[in-house]
Amino acid sequence: MSIKSILCAYSGDPAKGSGLRHALRLAQHHDAYLTGVAKMGGLAFLHRHFSAQVPESVRDQLEANGRKTLAEISDRFMAMARAAELGDRAEFVELDPKTDGPIAAFARAFDLVVIGHHTGAPYEDEYAAHPDLIALRSGRPVLIVPDRYDSATTSAGDVIVAWDGKRAATRALVAAMPILEDGARVTLLSVGTTPRNTSRLQQTIARHGVTVEALTVPQQGSIATTLLSHATDQNANLILMGAFEHSKFSHDFIGGATTDALNDTQIPLLMAH
Repeated sequence: MSIKSILCAYSGDPAKGSGLRHALRLAQHHDAYLTGVAKMGGLAFLHRHFSAQVPESVRDQLEANGRKTLAEISDRFMAMARAAELGDRAEFVELDPKTDGPIAAFARAFDLVVIGHHTGAPYEDEYAAHPDLIALRSGRPVLIVPDRYDSATTSAGDVIVAWDGKRAATRALVAAMPILEDGARVTLLSVGTTPRNTSRLQQTIARHGVTVEALTVPQQGSIATTLLSHATDQNANLILMGAFEHSKFSHDFIGGATTDALNDTQIPLLMAH
């Protein structure tokens, strides 16, 4: 399946904007439609915990501030879409979780979700999306573009697949096939042991016209460190991996390869669950 409908979860941070820039280039490259979305923020925490104690005048002011922020986010998104000459293939949606549902549910209507990952950015908690949760809950592939990443091309180039033989990694690989078929050179990278049927998978990928090799390397440090180190050595420009083979709680509590790679990657990372 080709990529024709892209959702960009955009928090509007003008100093970074790596996710939006990359989403615009993907939309241009694939002749796709691009929808920007930001969730309404500002009052969520107060509504949940202190609604009765907050004066109505304060709530009204916070509501007005939130709508002003969303308008600024929308304006910046549409200005960049016009500069990219997307025309009527671009739109922006101000998503109200109370009436429209969470971003993860909204994302199910799209081929691909693109998110800029800006830890600690202004409005991150209220207006931005959390890529790990969207990958976990939406059933759609999520492409995370790290802070300040910028590339003139969206061609796949050298791609590292974190291949452990499990379901989530398979989902990420299948979801990324439209990107891989666009001239990618793929390395199925396994850490420690080679999963069974890897040679069969290699054969299947090659039948799609994709150059592919399988490589098993010893673990050096954490699995994420081993993966990212190899990606750097190979000058890769995309990593594919499965998200949360164990529970989300365990990843939040003790960490995991998904969390570590998401926090430390310097190149785009596509994950699926």
